[in-house]
Amino acid sequence: MPSLFDAYVMVDWSAAAVPVDGADSVWIAASERRDGALVAPRLVNPPTRAAAMAFLADLLSDLIARDQIALVGFDFAFGYPAGFAERLSGPGADWRSVWKDLAFRLRDDEDNANDRFAVAAALNERLSGGPFPFWGCPPSAAGPMLTTTKPAGFCEGLAELRHCDRAAGGPHPVWKLAYPGSVGSQSLLGIARLFALRHHPWLEAVARIWPFETGLRRLERPSAEGWRVLFAEIYPSIFDSSRVEHAIKDARQVLAVITELAGLDDAGRLSALFGGPSSLTQEQRRMIEREEAWILGIETSARAKRVATVAKSAYSYIRDPQEIYRRSFATVRAEIDVSDMPADLEGLAVRLVHAAGDPAIARDLAWSDGAGATGRAALAKGATILVDAQMLAAGIIRARLPANNAVVCMLGEPGLAEDALAIGNTRSAAAVDRWAHRWGGAVITIGNAPTALFRLLEHLDAGAPRPALILGFPVGFIGAAESKDALIAHPAGVPFVALRGRRGGSAYAAAAINALASEAE
Repeated sequence: MPSLFDAYVMVDWSAAAVPVDGADSVWIAASERRDGALVAPRLVNPPTRAAAMAFLADLLSDLIARDQIALVGFDFAFGYPAGFAERLSGPGADWRSVWKDLAFRLRDDEDNANDRFAVAAALNERLSGGPFPFWGCPPSAAGPMLTTTKPAGFCEGLAELRHCDRAAGGPHPVWKLAYPGSVGSQSLLGIARLFALRHHPWLEAVARIWPFETGLRRLERPSAEGWRVLFAEIYPSIFDSSRVEHAIKDARQVLAVITELAGLDDAGRLSALFGGPSSLTQEQRRMIEREEAWILGIETSARAKRVATVAKSAYSYIRDPQEIYRRSFATVRAEIDVSDMPADLEGLAVRLVHAAGDPAIARDLAWSDGAGATGRAALAKGATILVDAQMLAAGIIRARLPANNAVVCMLGEPGLAEDALAIGNTRSAAAVDRWAHRWGGAVITIGNAPTALFRLLEHLDAGAPRPALILGFPVGFIGAAESKDALIAHPAGVPFVALRGRRGGSAYAAAAINALASEAE
């Protein structure tokens, strides 16, 4: 029985910021079959990522010219937890959008100098408006959107680990960019570099990314017209390298991976591993093929067998996030009556009910004529979104915003407590005062403090510039209902949407903004 591959190339990646060799640098092991036998691997230690990719392009083009089928493994994550792609690039996005975006954003120079921490901070700002999901950096790179340690909050709707990370029982979160065990920096820089290699003129027509471009299925040796190079994610720590002789751990590991995978190929067991564990559900397989990726060979490791997190569950439930979303919105639409509601607010009502899990709140919505259309138009023109709570800011899906709109929350600014004492009010009310130069034409969203809404109305009474829209969703037993009643009855006639009564909160307010930002559910 012929082997699936003729050559094996394994790469231990590095996120070093300067040229480096030896420990914690790039190591490449390469071997091929001659007369049916695997020759001793060649070991290369390029000082930079650019040099590594140049070496790989030359090596792979030579293998292709000789019609050799090559497996190329990289030890960084090929994907992110389900939902990341759509948070970054919008509905329907998958791994392609993520890879293209990272390749466009990242600067990785010939000498290893790179801007990965600045890019991570920019991604955090887009995804959450706060210092998550990416975290971990040296103090010199820290700022409001990226912290040295894991922040207390996390990006709503994104898991810390992929399915394969949990199954492997070892890799740290892909969000962790620095410090021992981190893989986040390697993944950011690796994906950007591998995107370029995948589209190299010598490789583009004959290279594939597993499992994104092949599916999570058993592989057979390709035909004469098929692919010649297959890129796969590996996790060297699952293979035993104790019998390999080399002073550098990274070098030992890539040599061990070649030995193990080539041995599995010889035994006819490698093909099946490209199909993943049989215990994966259809929903999990779909997520893996669309954006999470999978680690080749983890089913064979003792560690993964101990963890056994991909075993069949005793519970029957829907796991596919897109199917959950689809069914949720279908249920909401079936259970609420929007016949008396303006067409421009139907989507907002649906999202609010979805966020609350309570169809009854649709009956308590209040609005001014044309509020939905006015809010959408303002956002489309780039209106600033002023919010009263960081949780509200984090809930706004940046990828839905039509004009990369700024989301501003001033609640955590220095000196706010002193300002609150000076005006005899809450910090939330004092934060509203700091919005003064931004009120005109803004979309003001109150999702927490009744005092913030009352303070805003006081400024309007005094002749403050009119915002484009006010979304009134403060929550609580004291002042929440009254502040919203005051907004509804306010004589200034500023367009508004509000939820009558005590109910409200950041999740409701964020749902309202997300609905106005994009009509896609």
